[in-house]
Amino acid sequence: MVTTLAALAFTLVACGTPPGDPGTAPTSASASSSTSKPAKRIKVPDVSGMNHQDAQDAMQKAGLYNLREVDGTGQGRMLVIDRNWVQTGQDPPAGTEVPADAVITLTAVKAGER
Repeated sequence: MVTTLAALAFTLVACGTPPGDPGTAPTSASASSSTSKPAKRIKVPDVSGMNHQDAQDAMQKAGLYNLREVDGTGQGRMLVIDRNWVQTGQDPPAGTEVPADAVITLTAVKAGER
């Protein structure tokens, strides 16, 4: 038992801590990677008045995939058939430059409700 524990302790010390482990100080290679160029920013397209499916397609074509959809009437309904909904708002607004992983909120109402 003692031999097994000693062998295990030796193995852990001999192997060291794996690179990228949060408990270690950065090496020169990992420190230099933190000074890489800033993430690309994407201009949010204007999707006002589009049906919800076309609005989603426009956002994805621009490179924005983190989309949240909201019922603009406040009833909390799910947008089930996207083509039956019309965009009434978006956040952030059109023209805003955002990182690719930004949350884009698309607000819509059923066609004929506004």
